[in-house]
Amino acid sequence: MQTVDNDIKRIVVQIESIDASLDELTKPGQSDLKRAFDLFSDNASKIKNMEKDFAKHADLMETSGEEYFAAWDSDKESYDNPEIQKQSDERRVELAKTYDKIAENNIGVKEAFLAYVSDINEIERFLSNDLTSEGITSISSISDDVVDNGMQLNNELKNLQNAIADARVKMRQS
Repeated sequence: MQTVDNDIKRIVVQIESIDASLDELTKPGQSDLKRAFDLFSDNASKIKNMEKDFAKHADLMETSGEEYFAAWDSDKESYDNPEIQKQSDERRVELAKTYDKIAENNIGVKEAFLAYVSDINEIERFLSNDLTSEGITSISSISDDVVDNGMQLNNELKNLQNAIADARVKMRQS
């Protein structure tokens, strides 16, 4: 969970960097398109790597959760005291709901991330072929959509971060 939480913090900062570099690139009267494009491309490359790392770390987090609950299930037969068995079952159900929220939010993040990176890739590819004032003007509405998609991704990341924080609180209470 900590690794994914750290990934989220880095991704949020990178989205802000992409927004800033995209604003600079699409700024009317931009005098150095090549420099602005190179900065945007550098930021695009970073977010692509972050998306891959995030997907890997999120999958590991989900697998760890599955293993945790599988171990819990295997231990439940070892209780002789019915009250302890009951408490164990109730606690497992409560924590499983918390982990389910993480998994649900993770799906939203992955979908939003894929859409965001896809748009970034397409803008980068388009401008690598048409790095002119006219080319940039022609994609201005698309770049606005990318900023909106970045905000959507930020919202999904915050939801996931909240679900992780909730799981940590519940785990500490146990």
